[in-house]
Amino acid sequence: MKSLKSYRRITVKIGSALLVDRASGLKRDWLTSLADDIAVLADAGAEVLVVSSGAIALGRTILELGKRALKLEESQAAAAVGQIALAGAWSDALGKNGLKSGQILLTLGDTEERRRYLNARATISTLLKMKAVPVINENDTVATSEIRYGDNDRLAARVATMMGADLLVLLSDIDGLYTAPPAKDPQAKFIPVVDRITPDIEAMAGAAASELSRGGMRTKLDAGKIANAAGTAMIITAGTRLSPLMAIERGERATFFRPSPNPVKGYKTWIAGQLEPAGRLTVDSGAVGALKSGKSLLPAGVKLVSGNFSRGDTVAILSPEGREIARGLVAYDAADAVRIAGLKTTEIENVLGYEARSAMIHRDDLVISQSSDQVLAGDQVLTGDE
Repeated sequence: MKSLKSYRRITVKIGSALLVDRASGLKRDWLTSLADDIAVLADAGAEVLVVSSGAIALGRTILELGKRALKLEESQAAAAVGQIALAGAWSDALGKNGLKSGQILLTLGDTEERRRYLNARATISTLLKMKAVPVINENDTVATSEIRYGDNDRLAARVATMMGADLLVLLSDIDGLYTAPPAKDPQAKFIPVVDRITPDIEAMAGAAASELSRGGMRTKLDAGKIANAAGTAMIITAGTRLSPLMAIERGERATFFRPSPNPVKGYKTWIAGQLEPAGRLTVDSGAVGALKSGKSLLPAGVKLVSGNFSRGDTVAILSPEGREIARGLVAYDAADAVRIAGLKTTEIENVLGYEARSAMIHRDDLVISQSSDQVLAGDQVLTGDE
């Protein structure tokens, strides 16, 4: 594992349980030590972005709401109170090291809708050019279950790929990936390096270890798939110790996830990183082979259409066994996709009543999943973003 100082741009994700104590509130000593670590990396020339959880947890403590389950509006109120305190704490901690900071609050649409994605990227890029540390969180004051990321692991991966970070560090309550959840299986073995996140690796994931956390190892692996596909390396390590980034530098235990040797680029990074596809297309084995050889998805190869999507939405493409093999921007609304699924190109006009596109998803709008075999590097790289 390379030194953190060798990376150009690093995204660091911090979970709620690391930042906030249920009884006493913000863990200021820990935050101070992390800010010191960030200053060391900044002095070495790295640009650091922080994805910080903790707004709801901190607001709950400030408002003395206890451990009871909160209603949606109570969670949003707690987030409003906690976020202003959290932003101030980050500003103070980084400021003591001579670093400026800027707060960015994102909703799901800010990374999933193309125009807003580019706007968010431009703002964060400007902060970095001004030598300020972006402190990013989900906007929990307005997010609902229907329009939220659900966990900051995947948000951090989305931010890392959006900003072209070459490393994503997930600070967790566990020091890396094991063959099974170590709290449940004392025989679980630590895995220091993951070359590729395969179904076997995913099967090792457990659930969240703390009620303050919305994620678990599964969401971290989901984050890894997003990051690695875009050429971003990922590290999972324990954040419970002081100075957790310098602990990585000292060689303390961490799992390193290698980036893909054939990463998606530019416009396709946005497609590949979509967190929740609007629908799913199950295809036959012939279509699987065609996609892997770099061809477009034709209606003839589609066997099942699910979801309520519109033309231009991102949909997942599933193999006959139900495994996701690709994602792409669909050329038809769901209703029309259902009508033409399985048809030859020459039959589409008679069914729809107009001359339509020959491809359900054009190859230029399609990204093969990194876990699929026979991925062609040439089909993954697209130059130019806007």
